[in-house]
Amino acid sequence: MAEGQEEHFSRTQRLKAAVHYVVGSLCQEVADDKEIDFSKQAIAAISEITFRQCESFAKDLEIFARHAKRTTINMDDVKLLARRSRSLYAHISKCSDEIAANSLEQKEKKKKKSVSGGNVSRNSDMDTVVPESKD
Repeated sequence: MAEGQEEHFSRTQRLKAAVHYVVGSLCQEVADDKEIDFSKQAIAAISEITFRQCESFAKDLEIFARHAKRTTINMDDVKLLARRSRSLYAHISKCSDEIAANSLEQKEKKKKKSVSGGNVSRNSDMDTVVPESKD
């Protein structure tokens, strides 16, 4: 196996392990809350399905951006991905709107800050340096 392939394989294995850990943690939370148990095989299956679905999502997002002749995936791509699930689409749209509103607020604050920073009045007498005479 080439060095690049080994690195890719290693990274993929680490990602799969991370997904498995998170899925296991979530299953444990549900098990505690609902008083049910998950078998190790069920957790492994959920982890594998989750990982494959994420790979599929990543490919789709890349294709959507490329189709729009962009190199950056944006919220429109994510919304397009979620279009088949009404509840997911609604949640993503809500989050997108909140992010946009927060971004607009931050821009307004920066704009106000830069405008107020430029209007600082100065006493020109204090800024002028006059050398003392040696009389």
